[in-house]
Amino acid sequence: MDIDPAQEPRTDTRLSQRIIDAAIDLAEQGSWETVRLHAVAARLGVSLDDIRCVFREKEDIVEAFFERADEAMLRAAEAPGFLDLPTRVRLHRVIMAWLEALAPHRRVTRQMIGGKLEPGHLHIQIPGLLRISRTVQWMREAAYRDVSYLRRALEEVATTSIYLATFGYWMGDGSPDSADTRRFLDQLLGIAEGASHAVLGAGSHPHPFAGQPGP
Repeated sequence: MDIDPAQEPRTDTRLSQRIIDAAIDLAEQGSWETVRLHAVAARLGVSLDDIRCVFREKEDIVEAFFERADEAMLRAAEAPGFLDLPTRVRLHRVIMAWLEALAPHRRVTRQMIGGKLEPGHLHIQIPGLLRISRTVQWMREAAYRDVSYLRRALEEVATTSIYLATFGYWMGDGSPDSADTRRFLDQLLGIAEGASHAVLGAGSHPHPFAGQPGP
């Protein structure tokens, strides 16, 4: 059945990106808490209904902001020679690519996360947990991980823990080019590699975080 174009939602990709940029710019001038959608609309010269047709609420802009990080991570996995790298290096690169996409707005990112953690925001926190799971799955895909069953479950738990710990460390990292975060992540991946050898046995191959060549 043909759809009447007049009934299709207005999902202008360019407008959505402009809305994100305007909201982040306003947050940089003040804080994420003080950003109001009517101010975003005024800055862009559009109506509130134009924004509503793209983002149902302010929190959806946060999700779209983190989607940019997911996209940057997947682009990093397309770099020439990426598959020739050891698994541990691939994971390091995709996680850091995700963080680097947010780096220009680290302060605002902290404020966004702080807003999600406020008591009583279950309507934000539950989708936030789903976002973490989704991002970790894309991290594993970007790193070309193809293990199954129990090994997959263990790897997902370990990757989620490493990702969240690194994200938390990064938010407070003031070192140039996030050098301290890079070292911190490398240490965590090293610990995970050692633990996988201890749990799965030295003869088990491949280990989730071992430095073997890619598939």
